[in-house]
Amino acid sequence: MSTGFFHIPFPKNEPILSYAPGTKERALLKKALEEARASVLDIPMYIGAEEVRTGSKKALTPPHDHQHILGHFHEGDKSHVAQAINAALAAKELWSGLSWENRASIFLKAADLLSGPYRYKINAATMLGQSKNAFQAEIDSACELIDFLRFNVYFMGEIYNDQPQSSPGVWNRIEYRPLEGFVFALTPFNFTAIAGNLPTSAALMGNTVVWKPANTQIYAANVIMQVLKEAGLPDGVINLVYVSGPDAGEVIFNHRDFAGIHFTGSTGVFQNIWKTIGNNIHKYRSYPRIVGETGGKDFIMVHKSANPKEVATAIARGAFEYQGQKCSAASRSYIPSNLWEDVKKYLVEDLKSFKMGGTEDFGNFINAVIDEKAFNSITGYIEKARQNPMNEIIAGGKYDKSKGYFIEPTVVVTKDPSSLTMCEEIFGPVITIYIYHSENFEQTLELVDSTSPYALTGSIMAKDRYAVEMATRKLVNAAGNFYINDKPTGAVVGQQPFGGARGSGTNDKAGAKVNLLRWVSMRTIKETFVTPVDYRYPFLEKE
Repeated sequence: MSTGFFHIPFPKNEPILSYAPGTKERALLKKALEEARASVLDIPMYIGAEEVRTGSKKALTPPHDHQHILGHFHEGDKSHVAQAINAALAAKELWSGLSWENRASIFLKAADLLSGPYRYKINAATMLGQSKNAFQAEIDSACELIDFLRFNVYFMGEIYNDQPQSSPGVWNRIEYRPLEGFVFALTPFNFTAIAGNLPTSAALMGNTVVWKPANTQIYAANVIMQVLKEAGLPDGVINLVYVSGPDAGEVIFNHRDFAGIHFTGSTGVFQNIWKTIGNNIHKYRSYPRIVGETGGKDFIMVHKSANPKEVATAIARGAFEYQGQKCSAASRSYIPSNLWEDVKKYLVEDLKSFKMGGTEDFGNFINAVIDEKAFNSITGYIEKARQNPMNEIIAGGKYDKSKGYFIEPTVVVTKDPSSLTMCEEIFGPVITIYIYHSENFEQTLELVDSTSPYALTGSIMAKDRYAVEMATRKLVNAAGNFYINDKPTGAVVGQQPFGGARGSGTNDKAGAKVNLLRWVSMRTIKETFVTPVDYRYPFLEKE
């Protein structure tokens, strides 16, 4: 077998296609959407070498057209979780023993497949299954997932190349071993890229994985598995199961070989998982790695020197792209009194121009929220805000679920900075704005920092550089991703590693080398070339 120090292709962020009228990509995506709507898929679980069909089928429907059936997935139970764990453990020796460049090649090929022949299929699946418009699907399920795959391979090479110094007569080296056991990837509905990254990042480092996606993301998850299989991923390395959370947890968190969890989801679920792992810590072969990105109550803080039109645009995009269903979405804003009337004018104008409807019509900026449960939760917050005499809804506030789960982008203005919608995560197209006296900037920064238990994203908008510096310093722990003169969304792999602390997670930064380090266990090896044969040191000699 030939060997060498192999140079990994230097990653570049995948170019974002425009899908403007008359472009080739627009025509190809529309064709993919038509083909997807014209068929009804039968989606199995993928466990080891098997496509598992249980016969217990559940329908998958577009959130914006919930009477249309896209396909059915086969629901599993605890026995399928156990089967997936066994498949992962059975595949582990061969996979972890495979040379790193061959692991790298699989994921680089998967990236190229997504960039080329699967681009429109994965985007169409995300648009239909998760109700994302063409641009939101492109930046997520195509570009970000491609970037995760390519950059993670490059980061893996940097990790393996990070070696210790050696003294004369000694060769020191470090092995970056996969964890001992299997990794559990628990992924959310809102980003296809996250659903792809959480299992593949751990697998890239030599681990084998049990992957449970949100049911509302299964339609696109099935495409990810097709891509990985075509790229040459061996059977059993990533096992995709569709089971309830409690069923998965009962089996996985009681298993001796549970080695770690890669999670994106709600803060409450993650805290419960952490507690369960802690209670079961004596059962495990090793201390499990717990990596999670959870909720957010993300902010746009505005200084009196800011440009009102820029502020309105940041709110319109940051709060309402993908219906506010991003962990990073702007959900609260603090606007100085001297700017409010102009910001309000521009923001209301923008919202009046929004079109809302299905993703197949490329003129729609706003689509549906993910399901009825989310619809009921979000509209419940709107009604509670409406009932509070301290609040005024200045835009939106209407909703309809007869055809799809549609909620108008809603702007609440409050006189109470501690009101419900200023403090709690809503995860929908609702932003609450507090108007503060323009001379109370520093005091309002303290309010921003103390209002929410989360610390995921936030931004400062100001022309005054002293104000920018003050906000950056005083909000140092309020956001793991902090933006200056921009909306608090849109992190790019390799440019803005993503994650937050406090109630927002472990801040292990998806899209960075540090995240991959969580999926390895280092072994230091010291080799001595000429081994001593006498225990005596020179200091023992007589004068």
